[in-house]
Amino acid sequence: MDIRKLQRAIVDGLEDVKAQHIVVFNTEALSPLFERVIVASGTSNRQTKALAASVRDAVKSKGFQVMSTEGEDAGEWVIVDCGAAVVHIMQPNIRDYYRLEELWGAKKVAVKTGPSQAAAKKASPNKTPAKKAPAKKAAAKTVAAKRPAGKATPATRASATRASAKRAPAKTGAARRTAPRKAASA
Repeated sequence: MDIRKLQRAIVDGLEDVKAQHIVVFNTEALSPLFERVIVASGTSNRQTKALAASVRDAVKSKGFQVMSTEGEDAGEWVIVDCGAAVVHIMQPNIRDYYRLEELWGAKKVAVKTGPSQAAAKKASPNKTPAKKAPAKKAAAKTVAAKRPAGKATPATRASATRASAKRAPAKTGAARRTAPRKAASA
């Protein structure tokens, strides 16, 4: 079994569901039970459960075996045991509390995040990205920048007039006391 292929499958599964702060640690010297610990964050219970399901599917599709999954009931911390690699998917507050990086983080493994090289080749085989047309907002900003300070356009004058018409003038305490009161008809 190639641990790098398993590691790549796990990271791809995490990235498919937008996991945050993916970190891979080499634990061969720390534990005889597994070679890698992968820690990732999900923003909600639903996302952590979806991340675990995505990791299971990605690992099985590459021909590796998933031994067990724990913690999917609550969804705050889900552990996926893939034999040679253990994946911890946690919400940020749980991750900050337990700080697994301090426990397993002796040897960090450099892993490229983003689409895998095979997926990137399939997506764009030797194609250069097309240039985007400039946005209209950018053109409007340059026109506004060239206008002398203090000069208002008819559109801004009209919107300012509408905004001031909507606001009723505030009465001061003296104005309220001197204002005639309407007689209540009984």
